[in-house]
Amino acid sequence: MKASVQDAGFADSVSVTCQDGKALITSDTYPDHEMMTGIVGTNEQVPVPASDYISPIALESTLGDTPQTRDAALGVAVNGVPIYDYTGGGEMSQDDLSSYQAKNDTLATKQLDACGGHAGRGDDYHYHVKPVCMIDKMKNADDNPIIGWAFDGYPIYGDDNPDGSHIAMDVLDVCNGQPDDTFGYRYHTSEQAPYIIQCLMGEVPEAKDLPRVPPLKAASGDTQADSRGRPAGTPPQGGVEDLVFTQQADGKRSMDYTYHGEAYYIRYTPTDTPNCYDFETRTVTDGGDVKTGEYCR
Repeated sequence: MKASVQDAGFADSVSVTCQDGKALITSDTYPDHEMMTGIVGTNEQVPVPASDYISPIALESTLGDTPQTRDAALGVAVNGVPIYDYTGGGEMSQDDLSSYQAKNDTLATKQLDACGGHAGRGDDYHYHVKPVCMIDKMKNADDNPIIGWAFDGYPIYGDDNPDGSHIAMDVLDVCNGQPDDTFGYRYHTSEQAPYIIQCLMGEVPEAKDLPRVPPLKAASGDTQADSRGRPAGTPPQGGVEDLVFTQQADGKRSMDYTYHGEAYYIRYTPTDTPNCYDFETRTVTDGGDVKTGEYCR
C-alpha cells in the first residue's frame, strides 16, 4: 500500500502507517487538481479540506458471501480522496447492485466535474467514477496501476488488467471486480456503469464504524452561523450554468455560477484558527439571501 502511494507520486501529501491489522492512509481529502468546474447538477456544496482523515484498509483480506453497500466511501484513492459508488441516492440495496440506477447516476445527471468527483453534503470532495485528473497526475499514470484501495483490503485498478491487457466483456462482477493472482481479488474502473467499485466483496466486520468526513460545524461564539453547522444544499431544479471553482494562493476559494440568469456563489477564507473558515454565500437553496458565518471541521 505504501508502494502504491509512492509509485503514484503522492507520498508528500498522503501517509501510510500500519496499526492493529490495518493500513491507515491519512490525507486531507483535498486533491491537487481542478475541482467542481463544469458541474450542472450541483447540490450547492464546496470542497473543504478535512485534515487528518484516516482510511483504515485491512491488511489481510477475506472474500465474503454477500456484497456490502454503504452510503459513504467504500475506499480511498492513492491521493487520499475517498471513493464512493456511482450513485447519489443513498445506500444501494442488494437489488440495486444488479440493475442500473439511471436516476441516481451522478455522472449521467451531471453532478460530477471533469475529474470524476464533487463535493458531498458535508462539503467533502470525493470520487464517484474513474478519477481521471488524479490518474493524469500520477507518476505511473496508465490504465493498469493501482489507483486506490477498498476498505476490505483489495486494490482498485484502472480500466485494464495489471499486465496491461484489456478486460474482457462481462468479466467484472457486481462490485466491478474480478479474481486476482496476487491479492485474491481486485476492483476496476470501467467506461460503463458502475464505472468504479460499487460494493465491497471482502469481509468488513466493522463496516458501520468505517470513517466519514465530519461535516462543518459553526465556530463556537459565532452568532451568525447556523449552530447545527453549514446546512446541506438543495439541488437547484434543472441545474445551474457556468459553474467555476477558483482557488487563490492565500487559501481563498470561490464557487460561482448562475441560475435563471442570476449570479450565485459560495466563498470561504481560512481564519487564524486551524481548520476554520469564514464563509459568505448566496445560494439558490437560501433564496438568494447573502449569509455569513465561521465554520470548522
